[in-house]
Amino acid sequence: MLETILLIVSVLLIAIVLLQSGKASDAGQIISGGNSTLFQKQKERGVELLITRITIILGAAFMIISIILFLQK
Repeated sequence: MLETILLIVSVLLIAIVLLQSGKASDAGQIISGGNSTLFQKQKERGVELLITRITIILGAAFMIISIILFLQK
């Protein structure tokens, strides 16, 4: 039962991470110096905030379920 839940959480986590905005492409511009606003504090709003919160929840669920499954064996 927990294995099935872990599989579902894993797929959802992969999907939600793929939906996030291009923060990784911004980080790649550090080397070329193309983005001076990368480390400035920017507030997420709307859908971005929702996706970030869902990512945190799914990540925590993934870790907790993985630890439970490890301790059961």
